[in-house]
Amino acid sequence: MADPIHQYLSFTVPEDGRGDEKTEKDLIDSVWVQRLRRIYQLQSARWVYPAAEHSRFQHSLGTMHVAGEFARHIYASLYDVCKDVPSANYVEELMRLSGLLHDVGHGPYGHFFDQHFLSDWKLTHEIMGKQIIVKKLGADISCIRRSPSGAFARGEKIDPNQIAYLILMPAASEESLQPRWLQLLRQLFSGIYTVDNLDYVQRDAYMTGFSLDMVDIPRLRYYTFFTKEGLTLHQSGISALRRFLNARLNLYSNVYFHRTTRALDLHLQEIFHETMKLICPDNPSTNLDTYMNCDEWSLFNEVKGWLTLEDAKKRKLANEWERIYAREVKWKMSFSTEISIDQVHRGTGFVSARDYEEKIKERLPAKLRDISFKVDLATQDPRPLNPMAVPGKRINIFNPTTGITSPEPLLDIYRFIPARVMHFRVFALNHDHDEELSVAAEKALSNTEASTPTNV
Repeated sequence: MADPIHQYLSFTVPEDGRGDEKTEKDLIDSVWVQRLRRIYQLQSARWVYPAAEHSRFQHSLGTMHVAGEFARHIYASLYDVCKDVPSANYVEELMRLSGLLHDVGHGPYGHFFDQHFLSDWKLTHEIMGKQIIVKKLGADISCIRRSPSGAFARGEKIDPNQIAYLILMPAASEESLQPRWLQLLRQLFSGIYTVDNLDYVQRDAYMTGFSLDMVDIPRLRYYTFFTKEGLTLHQSGISALRRFLNARLNLYSNVYFHRTTRALDLHLQEIFHETMKLICPDNPSTNLDTYMNCDEWSLFNEVKGWLTLEDAKKRKLANEWERIYAREVKWKMSFSTEISIDQVHRGTGFVSARDYEEKIKERLPAKLRDISFKVDLATQDPRPLNPMAVPGKRINIFNPTTGITSPEPLLDIYRFIPARVMHFRVFALNHDHDEELSVAAEKALSNTEASTPTNV
């Protein structure tokens, strides 16, 4: 397959004369993976960046490709650490299938769906993905016997539960039951740089048209290997890691945290949960067949049909959805400031958006205290974790001079990356009182622990 990010993506198909063979093609063509075509990669930013219409399907194929390339590269070092690791072709296919299926449990609007709907049942898209992988795709997965590089060793058979383990953060009790080699592979799905974010950073940048220094995946991969301490980066790869982190941070600031993206998300928050409860009133994990039809296209068609109903509640929700689909931005930005990484590292404490709203309201002129406005803190984001939110996380760095591998705080690597962390914004229904809201916001910030210089 041709791909704008990785040029060409390969996948296995049945060999001549073996039409009944199960291959990657069966999974790609399954209703579950094809469903990802109807779930957009960027929940709201696609209304800001016109070309950003790419789907979870494209991203999943790209992640499968990245995972396979990493698997082939790191296998020798993995074998050095874990002699009981399965064959290289098995590991390659396990990684590829995990990359292909890592987002299979997503619902409409991606991570927004997790926070504003699945959380009702203490579910996440990873938990849903595990169920789909094991219950719906498990039979085909267990029949696959080769990767693009060749056949597995005799007797090897992929366990769908291993794929589920790689994509879902396990409980501590489950972690200890897994073989060491599988635990190590999981670090490529949950670390600072992963097969997932190495694809989406480049894909989102390309599809939005946002100009940034592209990620050097080959260099980062070349200097990545396993030691007994776990996933390790050679000191010579730090420059490539910094480039990736800088690219990712710029995407957060300019795409995921774009003021209009955030304004649209505020509007979505008002109607999303109530809408989904009407469309999917039951626990989705108890009826996967129904969940299979839950995507952004079906949501659009459902709420569009509510416009002519006599049911006032549904009709009101449909009118709000119509405003969003027409890109009628309800909330307008009245004030904005950014809080720097240095202030976060000094121990600045952030209170909730609701707390800030109360503080701002107290500082507004009495006649304006009933106006509608919202505070938005970009750190409270439903998308994949903002990398600046975990500055204390560590990564293993190999020093070729000393021959020693030691954990280095991510903070030290970020130190040379100019970035601002938290976007603090006040949105109102119009611009009539921007000045008063800005003054009140400045005062609220100056009287909290998050006292910072601000830009209006």
